[in-house]
Amino acid sequence: MWLKPEEVLLKNALKLWLMERSNDYFVLQRRRGYGEEGGGGLTGLLVGTLDSVLDSTAKVAPFRILHQTPDSQVYLSIACGANREEITKHWDWLEQNIMKTLSVFDSNEDITNFVQGKIRGLIAEEGKHSFAKEDDPEKFREALLKFEKCFGLPEQEKLVTYYSCSYWKGRVPCQGWLYLSTNFLSFYSFLLGSEIKLIISWDAVSKLEKTSNVILTESIHVCSQGESHYFSMFLHINQTYLLMEQLANYAIKRLFDKETFDDDPVLDDPLQITKRGLEDRAHSEQFNAFFRLPKEETLKEVHECFLWVPFSHFNAHGKMCISENYICFASQDGSLCSVIIPFREVPISSDSTDPSDNIEVRSLTCQRECRKTVNTEALMTVFHPQNLETLNSKMLKEKMKEQSWNILFAECGHGVSMFRTKKTQDLVIRGIPESLRGELWMLFSGAVNDMAANPGYYADVVEQSLGACNLATEEIERDLRRSLPEHPAFQSDTGISALRRVLTAYAYRNPKIGYCQAMNILTSVLLLYAKEEEAFWLLVAVCERMLPDYFNRRIIGALVDQAVFEELIRDHLPQLTEHMTDMTFFSSVSLSWFLTLFISVLPIESAVNVVDCFFHDGIKAILQLGLAILDYNLDKLMACKDDAEAVTALNRFFDSVTNKDSPLPSSVQQGSNVNDEKSRIRVDITDLIRESNEKYGNICCEDIYSMRCRNRLYVIQTLEETTKQNVLRVVSQDVKLSLRELDELYILFKKELFFSYYWSLSYPALKHHDPSLPYLEQYQIDCQQFRALYHLLSPWAHSANRDSLALWTFRLLDENSDCLINFKEFSSAIDIMYNGSFTEKLKLLFKLHIPPAYTEVKSKDPTKGDELSEEDLLYLSQLHVSKPENEKEAESVKNSPEKGKGKVDIQAYLSQWQDELFKKEENIKDLPRMNQSQFIQFSKTLYNLFHGDREEESLYQAIAVVTSLLLRMEEVGRKLHGSTSSAKGFSGTVGDSGGACEEKPESSLEKDPTLPREEPQWSFAFEQILASLLNEPALVRFFEKPIDVKTKLENAKTSQLSSRTKM
Repeated sequence: MWLKPEEVLLKNALKLWLMERSNDYFVLQRRRGYGEEGGGGLTGLLVGTLDSVLDSTAKVAPFRILHQTPDSQVYLSIACGANREEITKHWDWLEQNIMKTLSVFDSNEDITNFVQGKIRGLIAEEGKHSFAKEDDPEKFREALLKFEKCFGLPEQEKLVTYYSCSYWKGRVPCQGWLYLSTNFLSFYSFLLGSEIKLIISWDAVSKLEKTSNVILTESIHVCSQGESHYFSMFLHINQTYLLMEQLANYAIKRLFDKETFDDDPVLDDPLQITKRGLEDRAHSEQFNAFFRLPKEETLKEVHECFLWVPFSHFNAHGKMCISENYICFASQDGSLCSVIIPFREVPISSDSTDPSDNIEVRSLTCQRECRKTVNTEALMTVFHPQNLETLNSKMLKEKMKEQSWNILFAECGHGVSMFRTKKTQDLVIRGIPESLRGELWMLFSGAVNDMAANPGYYADVVEQSLGACNLATEEIERDLRRSLPEHPAFQSDTGISALRRVLTAYAYRNPKIGYCQAMNILTSVLLLYAKEEEAFWLLVAVCERMLPDYFNRRIIGALVDQAVFEELIRDHLPQLTEHMTDMTFFSSVSLSWFLTLFISVLPIESAVNVVDCFFHDGIKAILQLGLAILDYNLDKLMACKDDAEAVTALNRFFDSVTNKDSPLPSSVQQGSNVNDEKSRIRVDITDLIRESNEKYGNICCEDIYSMRCRNRLYVIQTLEETTKQNVLRVVSQDVKLSLRELDELYILFKKELFFSYYWSLSYPALKHHDPSLPYLEQYQIDCQQFRALYHLLSPWAHSANRDSLALWTFRLLDENSDCLINFKEFSSAIDIMYNGSFTEKLKLLFKLHIPPAYTEVKSKDPTKGDELSEEDLLYLSQLHVSKPENEKEAESVKNSPEKGKGKVDIQAYLSQWQDELFKKEENIKDLPRMNQSQFIQFSKTLYNLFHGDREEESLYQAIAVVTSLLLRMEEVGRKLHGSTSSAKGFSGTVGDSGGACEEKPESSLEKDPTLPREEPQWSFAFEQILASLLNEPALVRFFEKPIDVKTKLENAKTSQLSSRTKM
């Protein structure tokens, strides 16, 4: 590798480097200890340790070339090499291309300048595409060389960044280098001859957190497959942790959570991922989440500045964040002041009229378009109009709230660009007035920006989704009447129709989510206070930004926030954690709190106040309120003996929550319908929310974001573990492998599948992972992946025709001909090879050499021998025995109940499951006979299997005896069959003259009597082969030889990655 020329003082380097070649202008050196017997003794060990700790290139490049000029002690390093071959190549190039030119220069300075310029030109040409995006291309090239040399990963593995740190092995820190790449976390250390090499795949990380204790002041804890790893002594630990978090979450999304993995060009192509790109992405995500901006916004610049706050007459210190369409400010001095200014709101100076007139005209046009199909008023204004003539105390309080907000608008501005201060938060806690609720929800949630950016979008989507019929619309129809059924708005066609339109339009907009239960409850509340189009955009904001991944098949987002909630309970209510031994109680109780924002558990008049806080503060408001509720009921919960009693206590508490200031009519209010009002202590929702802010308001958004990222890993790995346990439970009933062995086999199976995702862009199998499918069908491998596993695991993998055996085994297992097999099918074959009896193993080999498994194998490249290329393997795995069309269709329907239908056919799955349960044991008499060419291949396979065995000679003799015996038996049988058939033919001719059957052979002979008689094809039944082989003890011993399964699996685990690299 060519290096950027740097000065080296040769006098101090002589003890560490040995000279191998030299001329007038260049010196080739070898690092001391490399290539010497015994590693160069103590000097070699010390040099190796020094190289590792000081990050010397010499650790992985023990050869170097220096440029020298006569009469000078200063040399320039210009090249290094990992081996003698590489450095010799560079030396030869210098001699052929540079040496002849140097003699024409007059001065040493000119020679040095020429060499430096030439080497820099070579480096620039090499790294034009690869390292242009890196901060320091030269350093990165050296790090990449070390990374590739130390870990031997495929070239496609993209190194993102690297850090110097310590890895704690027990209580001993090992100084070394941490390398972060797209798919792996890798660490390398070399101290006094002790080498530590660690490779952890990101998809195996279940916990990633910053920790500190007495020994380690600050470290990063990585938990993978039950093992804990600690890294410390980072120069910038926060930056390192952020990048590790980004890479781990990227891998998790890409491999496990495909339904929420957007078609992002950066994430789709691992080669595009860079350190700077990941950092920018993380900052943009936090920026969008904090200011509730559309996901498409990218943070461009951040500046520290002061913002003049006119109504308070002071400068607020904070940060100004600039994106493509917004300028945002957030204070950092405790004044809680923030501003969002969309560029569309900034007037552009021109001779025409005020641009706000244009905005108003555009919104009026949009309203006229929408009025054709949708409601343009909130349902509350239709069903509960405020009567100004009959003002009671509650209505007066409502008017006072409105007045307070009007004063705030006069001071801070009105609309999307208003100043948001501590006073805004205080007014939200008191409850937003009903007349302003829809407008302020739109403002605080950021939905106002979505709606402004997409004029007329909702009306178009409603029109396009009209009359659609699918699984989502069926579920929507079923739940329409269950959405706030006690409210008069949803007892009429007006409310029901509006709810149907909003939910159907959203299912059409986002088919990945479609419709999920709890969306109907939330949307019905939104429709009460917001216009129909506004309710739609509020639903978009909630589902796609504020509660990400909540409303999908696995409700991952809700599970993540429950894990965050449990973490906060442990921090803020430790006494409750000690009392409740099982933390899953909080998960089961709080799921509806998060999914419906407390709407399903609190009376409607109280729940809307919670929704006010949610739109202003985000998920923080729900977490704070959850903690306040548990704290309020702490004594009751501590006195409960079981979960049922605790649930009852919480339900009674929710029934007692009221909103004394609610202007809703008593007929609509739910809290006032309780019979024992006098005996029960009432809790006002405003007081409860205020208490939650006072006690737990110090929980900041940045901490919640970090906890969400951290717990996402844990939640998805827990779901994956559940999938694995269910698969193992099903498979263990049909195989002799132990649960531990099956567990290790499953890890190997899944890892091989993931290797295909790591380095193959747009790998076709990636789309086969669907978490909604039955557990067994979630992960399936193709023929190429099966071959790799077969080479690692099969006791027959030493055979010369192992690729053919792998292909035939795959074809045998692929019963439904979809070119994919699941873990149950895979483990059944491995189990027979490991634990099968002599008869079972022989039967497997027999079935591999007859259709549908067997197909003639011919490689397109004769030089490769029996080895098959990927193209050959793919082509041969797709060749299938032809079946009648109607039989194919019937089988495809049977094997795939979900294909061709709008939803999964449960009856078909049950029928398929029942067939598998009652599947009869295969009778060896039912196996078809093996023909001549198949038997020849079968014999070849046996010869290949015996090659290299200790009893090789006796096995060859035994198979020769068996083959000749079978052929003699077949010859005798054919003769007996021939004499019997000729006797029958003779009697037939005498008894019945002129039979059509008898005329056929005669007529053919008459046509051409010179043709030789065609030899009839001989064939063997499985019983014949089994009986013959049983007579040879050497063959029986070979197939019944016990296999050390544990060692086999361990070896496969250690060599799986390296074998994939070679491929």
